[in-house]
Amino acid sequence: MNKLASILFLLFTFTVIVNAGDPVVWSVNSKSDVLKGEAHSVSIDDTGAITLGPKLAEVYRTEQSYVWASVADSGGNIYLGTGGDGKIFKVDPSGKGALFADLTEMNVTALAVAANGTLFAATSPDGKVYRITSAGKAEVYFDPKEKYIWSLAAMPDGSLAVGCGDSGKIYKVKNANAAPESSLLFDSSETHIISLVTDKIGNLYAGSDSSGIVYRITPDGKPFALLDSPLREIHSLVVGPDNSVYALALGDSASATKAADTTAATPAADNKPVTADKPNPLTPETPAKSRYDLSAAKSAVYRITPDGGNDIIWASGSVIGFSLFAQPNASGVLLGTSDKGRIYGVTNEGRETLVVQTDANQISTMIASGSGVLATSSNPGSLYRIGSETSGQGTYESAVLDAKTTASWGRIWWRSTGNVTIQTRSGNTDKPDATWSDWSTALTDPRGAQIASPSAMHFQWRATLKPGPAISRLTEVNTSFVARNIAPEVLSVQVLPTNVGLLPNPPQQVDPNIELSGMDPAQFGIPNAVVVPRRVFQRGATSLQWTAEDRNGDKLVYDIYYRELGDSAFKLLRADLTDTFLAIDGQALADGRYVFKVVAKDSPSNPASLALSGERLTEPVDIDNTPPIVTAVGTPQINGDRAKFVFDAKDASSYLTRAEYSVNGGPWMPIYADDGLSDGPTERYTVEISVKTPGEYDVTIRVYDVNANSGNARSVFRR
Repeated sequence: MNKLASILFLLFTFTVIVNAGDPVVWSVNSKSDVLKGEAHSVSIDDTGAITLGPKLAEVYRTEQSYVWASVADSGGNIYLGTGGDGKIFKVDPSGKGALFADLTEMNVTALAVAANGTLFAATSPDGKVYRITSAGKAEVYFDPKEKYIWSLAAMPDGSLAVGCGDSGKIYKVKNANAAPESSLLFDSSETHIISLVTDKIGNLYAGSDSSGIVYRITPDGKPFALLDSPLREIHSLVVGPDNSVYALALGDSASATKAADTTAATPAADNKPVTADKPNPLTPETPAKSRYDLSAAKSAVYRITPDGGNDIIWASGSVIGFSLFAQPNASGVLLGTSDKGRIYGVTNEGRETLVVQTDANQISTMIASGSGVLATSSNPGSLYRIGSETSGQGTYESAVLDAKTTASWGRIWWRSTGNVTIQTRSGNTDKPDATWSDWSTALTDPRGAQIASPSAMHFQWRATLKPGPAISRLTEVNTSFVARNIAPEVLSVQVLPTNVGLLPNPPQQVDPNIELSGMDPAQFGIPNAVVVPRRVFQRGATSLQWTAEDRNGDKLVYDIYYRELGDSAFKLLRADLTDTFLAIDGQALADGRYVFKVVAKDSPSNPASLALSGERLTEPVDIDNTPPIVTAVGTPQINGDRAKFVFDAKDASSYLTRAEYSVNGGPWMPIYADDGLSDGPTERYTVEISVKTPGEYDVTIRVYDVNANSGNARSVFRR
C-alpha cells in the first residue's frame, strides 16, 4: 500500500490521512493516549497542552527499594522510613543524607514527629513503635503485640495515635516524655487501620482496610464513619487548609506489598506503540464513564467537605495512586502514582493535570517543604524536591507510532508558542533501543520540514521546551508517511457441494449523493461489509467462497482461474469480481478433475505499478455432468411368488453413491448394491418383489453418482 498517510499527534488527538485526496481522520479523544508518552520536566494541562513544569531535583537516594514513610521536623530535617531492611535515613536542609537508625523489623511503615520534636517510628511485621533520640538511638516505646502497625499520628495533646492490623485497632499512647501509658482508643470491625491524620481542632481521621471506611474520632473519643467506599483500602488521608479531608481509596490492598519482604519492582506502565488504524465509523465510541462509577476503578480520590458531604474528584481504572498532598490554596490535591512515577494535580472540580514525572516507579509519600513539596519514591527509594520555580528545560517524547510495515516519512509540522523544537527518530523494534536511528537535528520552524529519519516500521518525535520571552507551549504535532504496500492474502477457499448455487443478497441502498461525493458510506452508518450470499439449488453448479485480507486495508477485487489436471496453464474464468463468491456453471466445463485459483488484487487502492496480489488454489474438484448408465440384466427370475429384477449401473466420470426403486409408480424405496455398498464406478443391484397377484409389474430403478447426477432403467414382468 504505497499511499500518503498523515498522522496528527495532537497530544491526545491523532489524525491519519490515508490515500492522497481521500482523507480518513483518526481521532483519539482521551488523555490516556498522550500519557503513553514520556514527560520530563514538563506539565500537561487538562486541555492536553504541554508546557514547562516545575523544577524537579533528586535530593537524596537511599539505595533502598522502598520509602514507605516520610516526615519533617521543625528544623527542616527530613526522615525517611524504608523497606525491606527497616532503616531510617535523615536528610538535612542542605540535602545531605545519612543512615539515622537501623531497626530490627523489615519495614518502617510510619513516622511521626511530636510537638516537642521527638521522632517515632512504626514497624512491621510484629509491629512496634520506637522512640528515636536526636542521636539516632532507638528504643521500643510501645509494643501492642499486634502483627502490623501501619500508621502514626501526633495528637495535639501530646499523645500518639497508633493504627494497627490485623485487629483494626487504634491505640492512644500518652506521656511522650515519660513512661508511656497506652489505651485502646477505637476498636473497629476492620482488618487494618492503614492511615491516620489529625486536623487543627484535634479530630483524628482514620482510613481502613478491608471495607474502605474513613472514620472521624473526636477529641472526646467518639467515632463516626464519614465515608464507606466500595474500594477496599483507604491508603492515604490528608487535611486541606479549609478542613476538607481528602481520602485516597484503592481497589486492591497495598498493605500486602508492605507486609511482604520483597524488593520486586512495581510493574512498569504499558508503553505499547500506537497504530494508525482507521476508525470504524460503524462502531460507536465507548461512552465515557462517570468518575462516580467505581465498578472497575483501581483507585479514587474523595473530598470530604467540612459539612460531612463527600465527592469523588478523581478515579482511574488503570492508574494506582499511592500518596496525597493537600494544595495550600485549598484548590485540590497532588496525587502520587505508580504511573511512571508521575504526580498529578487534581482540582476540587475534578480537573486533572500531569504536574511532573520522575524516574522512579511510584511516588510513595509527599510532604510540605518551605515553598515547595518533597516527594519520596520507590524503586528506587529516593527523595525529590518539587520547586515552585519553572524548570529550565523540558522534553516530551511521543508514544511510538507503529506503521505496521516499513514506511518512508514525509514532513513534520506543529503548532506552538515560545521556544519549542522538534526532533525525530525511527527504528524497527517496538521500543526504542540502540538499533534505532539517532535523534535528528532539532527543527525550529513550526511550519515544518522533511523528516530526516530513515524508513522504518516505527517512528517517534521529541519536543524540547525552553524558557523565553513568550510562554513555551506545544499544542499540536503532525507528520506524514508513505507506507510500503503489503500483498493481500487469500486465507481460505471453500468448494460447496455440486448443485449448490450462490446468489447475492440484495445490497443496502446507498444515497447516490454519497457516492457522487466520494465519501465512504461507512461514515453514514452504511456497512462496507462483504456481501454474504444465499444458497440456492442450481443444477450442475460448482460454487466457490473465499476469505481474503489486506494488511493495509486496501479495497480488493478478485480474478478466478481454472485448469484441468494435466493442463500446463490456468485459464481466466472471471475477472475483477468484487464479491467473495462465485457460482460456476459446471455444465460449461467438460467432465474431468479441475483446480481453481482465486487471485486477490489491491489494484483499486494503488497505482498499477505498485499494486500487489495474493492467491490460493483449491483441492482438485470433480466436474461430472454425465448421469450414470443403468441397464436391466436379462429377464426377471421367478421363484414361487417372488420375482428378482437385476440391473447394472455404470458412471464414466465419478462413482455411484446410492440407488432407489419404485414398483408400478409407487414410492421410491432405497436399495443397496449387491456387494453391500454403492461406492464404485460400476455396481449391480437386485430388486426382489412379491408377485402373488396376477398382473403386470413395472420396476424402475434410479441410481445417483457423487455429483447427484441420476440415471434410470425399467424392467417389466407380467404374470
